[in-house]
Amino acid sequence: MERIVKNGSANIWTTCNGSGVSFILCNGGPGCDDYLSPVSAMVEDICQVVRFEPRGCGRSSYDGNYDLQTTIEDVECIGSEYGFERIIIGGHSAGPDVALAYTIRYPGAVMGIVGISGGRIVNDRDWIRVYRKNLEEIGESYGGKEFIADPEVNKIGNKSWKEYIQGAELLRDLAHLEVPSIFICAENDIRPSWPTRQLANLIPKGEFHQVNGAAHCIWLTHYEELQKLLRQSIAVIIEDHSNG
Repeated sequence: MERIVKNGSANIWTTCNGSGVSFILCNGGPGCDDYLSPVSAMVEDICQVVRFEPRGCGRSSYDGNYDLQTTIEDVECIGSEYGFERIIIGGHSAGPDVALAYTIRYPGAVMGIVGISGGRIVNDRDWIRVYRKNLEEIGESYGGKEFIADPEVNKIGNKSWKEYIQGAELLRDLAHLEVPSIFICAENDIRPSWPTRQLANLIPKGEFHQVNGAAHCIWLTHYEELQKLLRQSIAVIIEDHSNG
């Protein structure tokens, strides 16, 4: 079911599928149109999954405002529009970054985090060097699909994330997160996973899982393995919430 959620002068395109625990999925990019329907389909029998297109992307309007904090407030507005009280929040690539920042901003609204092929809090020169080297030498295939980020949204989103991770209290906030934060990465992703491993070890209830042989868009080649890990992660989060 599609719904336009209005936040200020921006109209945010959303779609909601399934039933069960509330789960908001954030696209990568930053600034990609909706492409996570295969991931949503993995859990729609146990989750009410909301996907959305960030303002300025796809079917969402752009009112001149786009940065990390704006996206956080858009997510909050989406959750409120759907009547969600506590959510699982996650995403792919740059999506887990939004999930982390949202959870720090609204800790009482989140049951847990699930990140796929993403989640890093460093602007590391070595990371960038290895990524660019891998991109040049190995390249990246999306199985004939295209995931294109809006250039302006991508530029502003990346800039605001780099500014955000310079925050003096960020590591302290992450070290005090009280919800399960589970990161699923791909062995053959051209993006090095060491920052995500560090993040999973920093967060008290953090977990890191690797899908061997997979690349950045894990579901394109390792659908069943990702589905299994995703459903296990959701079960861990629900159990933790029930015991809390």
